[in-house]
Amino acid sequence: MKTKLMSMVLLLFVLALTACSADQNASNQPEKEEKKDKYTALAEDANKDEKLEKLELLPYAKEVEASLSSPKHKEFTANSSVLVKGKTKKYSGFKSDYVWIKVRSEEDGPGGREFSYYTPIKAGKFEQTVQLFNGKGNYSVKVSVPSDTAEDYFYDIAEFDVENVNPEVKRDVALTKNALEHGLVLKNSINGYMESDGSFELEGEVEDTRVEQLMVELKKESESTKIMIPVENGKFSKKIPLYYGKGIHDVQIMTPKDGMTDFYSEAAHLYVTNLSSESFEPIRYSSEYKEKGFHLETPEVSGEKTDLTYSIKGSIDSSGKDANKTDVVFVQTEKDNQKAMYAIPVKNNEFEGDFFLRFGPGKYEVSLMAPDFTLTNGYVQHFVGVAGFTVENTNAQDQRFTLPSRGIQSDAPAIKKLADELTKNKKTEKEKALAVYEYVAKNVSYDVDKLNNRTFEFDDSALKTLDEKKGVCQDFAYLAIALLRASGMETQMVTGYAGQNHAWVETKVDGRWLTMDPTWGSGYLQNNKFVPKFTMEYFDPKPAEFQKTHKKQEVEF
Repeated sequence: MKTKLMSMVLLLFVLALTACSADQNASNQPEKEEKKDKYTALAEDANKDEKLEKLELLPYAKEVEASLSSPKHKEFTANSSVLVKGKTKKYSGFKSDYVWIKVRSEEDGPGGREFSYYTPIKAGKFEQTVQLFNGKGNYSVKVSVPSDTAEDYFYDIAEFDVENVNPEVKRDVALTKNALEHGLVLKNSINGYMESDGSFELEGEVEDTRVEQLMVELKKESESTKIMIPVENGKFSKKIPLYYGKGIHDVQIMTPKDGMTDFYSEAAHLYVTNLSSESFEPIRYSSEYKEKGFHLETPEVSGEKTDLTYSIKGSIDSSGKDANKTDVVFVQTEKDNQKAMYAIPVKNNEFEGDFFLRFGPGKYEVSLMAPDFTLTNGYVQHFVGVAGFTVENTNAQDQRFTLPSRGIQSDAPAIKKLADELTKNKKTEKEKALAVYEYVAKNVSYDVDKLNNRTFEFDDSALKTLDEKKGVCQDFAYLAIALLRASGMETQMVTGYAGQNHAWVETKVDGRWLTMDPTWGSGYLQNNKFVPKFTMEYFDPKPAEFQKTHKKQEVEF
């Protein structure tokens, strides 16, 4: 008995402590509940104070034997949303599988005054939570069922008015019948009205396996652009830039029309308020972008700022035109009519690389280009633009003569290592230039077959010349310029005429441009064969003598 009594005392003591603890927090609890259910309480109080009139269905409801279990009143108050739930017995003859619910706000809001739901009818039943999308205010709602005689005709079965006491703007994504028929579903985090800083992630699924891509149209006032989103294995995900600065962006998601590749119908509609005041431009795509199967991952917008270096990344669909031939793509930068090109290798149908904005600060026009194999022939290589955008360089330095460019990989480890070896212990710039001239002229052989057969390749470069130890004039120049730039010397390629189209090198030595032609310094052609014979004649030649054989036409960057 004593043990049992002690247990009872202990239990009472614990209960007492628990009760005491509850009493200490009691003052806070009602406040939390009040905050949590503030608007529900307001709506409930309003409905108590009013004499609520029963909702009477419209005449067509009787014809199709329709009824609503929610809502029950013609006029009432709600917190943010209303449940519309009902059924119809005579649904088998309907020309559509959806109930159409139309909501109209008395006040204007971010997306206007009207909103529609297409709610599936399943075994004669339908249910939809209707969001009162513009926050606090009055709304009218109509519930309509399909006609049993004509497509796309609906008849009202109920109409009611509701006052929303909640000021928060909560909007669903507006889905059309088109979206429902294709099985378009957006990720739960995507709402009909959102706020975001500069961009937002559009992610979801499409049940219809025929849909290979979606179109997104982005609008703000008078500006608009279209963005294509690939659908892979029924899923899609893409970062959507809010190009037009601070304010509301209208976003329409569209699916292809059946049997048509270039026509799209609206499937979903939402609004995103951009909190960032920074604006950008859409990237421009040519018709070849799609034809060649290009997909540009970065950049996502045009008009970004960068400090000298900028990155590009993307892929090429294996089914695209010439995809199996394309092992390099090109980037061309242009500022003040000055152009520079960069080669980006393609591996496993993917490309990624950096390029430089070498002509000092300011706005650059940038073009992503693919090789055009139909027009390319030997001496002349052709390119076709697939995408274009702008980039603003904030770096104050003009580095056109020192940084890498197409075919001149002066930042490649093999080039830098060799340049260090060649210029080690060389005290003057002229000594460094001579060391490079001697190496290239003595170690690279002239490729007569390449000249005669016009087997110029899109991947011709300093690294390729260093590896193969042969080439034509441009290859000699590529390697010499890369080694000189890797040694910290300002260098440029000169093109012109020397019996035929020709390329040579100018490098800055003690403030002046020193000329060198490592191709002619390596030997000569006799009976269509290369005869190696190193000569110093074409290293820093007298201008008057050099101009007798070489006619300078332009400088290439």
